Amino acid sequence: MILGARLLKIDDVTKGTGISRTTLTNIYYRKSENIELKTLRKICDFLQIPLSELIEYTPQTK
Repeated sequence: MILGARLLKIDDVTKGTGISRTTLTNIYYRKSENIELKTLRKICDFLQIPLSELIEYTPQTK
């Protein structure tokens, strides 16, 4: 949603962060299970947003 609101493409983030397109695509389509904190930091720094705006965690019910 953030990329769409800012009219950004994955290629823009790749160029601005140095993160591979494959990694960003997997994050974008929620295919990644383990994302490194340094990757999240780079994305947040590029977008100038706090981590809480980038990801949301909802605990699983038992």
